[in-house]
Amino acid sequence: MFQSGVAILGMPNLLANYFGTNGWLGIFLVSFIVSVNILLIWIVHRLGGSRSVYDILEQSVPKLVLFPVYLALAFLWAMLGCLTTKQYVLIFQMFSFPTTPPMALKLLMDILALLLISKGIYVIAKAATIFFWLIIWMLLLLLFFLGDFEWARLTPFVFKGGESILSGSLNLFFGYLGYELSLFIFPYTDRKTKFIKAVFIANIMITFVYLITCFVCFGFYSVDQLKTIQYPVIDIMSYIRLPFVQRVENLFYGFFMFTTLFSTVMYVWAAKEASRRIFPKTKPGVLEIIILTFVYFVGFIPDVMNEVRQWLQTLGHIQIGVAFGFPIIVILVLLLQRKKGEVADG
Repeated sequence: MFQSGVAILGMPNLLANYFGTNGWLGIFLVSFIVSVNILLIWIVHRLGGSRSVYDILEQSVPKLVLFPVYLALAFLWAMLGCLTTKQYVLIFQMFSFPTTPPMALKLLMDILALLLISKGIYVIAKAATIFFWLIIWMLLLLLFFLGDFEWARLTPFVFKGGESILSGSLNLFFGYLGYELSLFIFPYTDRKTKFIKAVFIANIMITFVYLITCFVCFGFYSVDQLKTIQYPVIDIMSYIRLPFVQRVENLFYGFFMFTTLFSTVMYVWAAKEASRRIFPKTKPGVLEIIILTFVYFVGFIPDVMNEVRQWLQTLGHIQIGVAFGFPIIVILVLLLQRKKGEVADG
């Protein structure tokens, strides 16, 4: 739930442009890289137990050095949450409400995000589980397209006609971001919860969803068609015909609001937790209001989809660096603490 967002809507287009023929196979490559990153998070959990990564760092690094880092992370995560929502509402406006101001739709989603964040991480996790089961059934919609699926459209060639596998992998990685926030949930777990195992399983599940969806799209459209269709998943849903509903793709697209909402919620929650290390005496509920208000007004600046996409791409590259770099730094600090005999029980 925290990983997908709306990335899946344009993923077949991305794979066709950057990877070329049978670009859906690129999902295996990125999924493997994500698994390596999760392995780093597992090492942190193994060495540090249920201790907060903030506590681990503050035990060895002066807070004066860490506070600017916390502030930068809070800004990064808040902006990622903001732009994820902005991207969704711009697409939603394009297909369903062309005359509605996008920031009005974003305001409604920010209010929902605030209500969830104020309830705490346990309620967020329970709500995410409920909504997961409310939307996972949409995979069954792919059965509608089996009659028009043609193996010949896949072609016998692999990664031919693509622009750049490296750039494609980086852009595809954006659809997986969210798992790295599991690093900050350690204090809410213990060894009995098998938390890291759950993170690995979640990665396998999102990989399966991406894989089966993109595979069907590559068999339903040709590679050249996928290169010209910006949101193939929305387009393919328009081929579903029901006797009692018109433009059924608008109905299905509404379900993606839940995945976008929880992606935003987790990033803003992470921003709030980082900010709380700087302002520990702030009253409950105040930080999330300040963060959401700030990013709401920042959301007015990128007012077209291309600008939002460029901002997300830049911040996404930074977040990929954080996803790999932060666990490595924490591992080095933990090893140093063990060498000095300073490790506290987790």
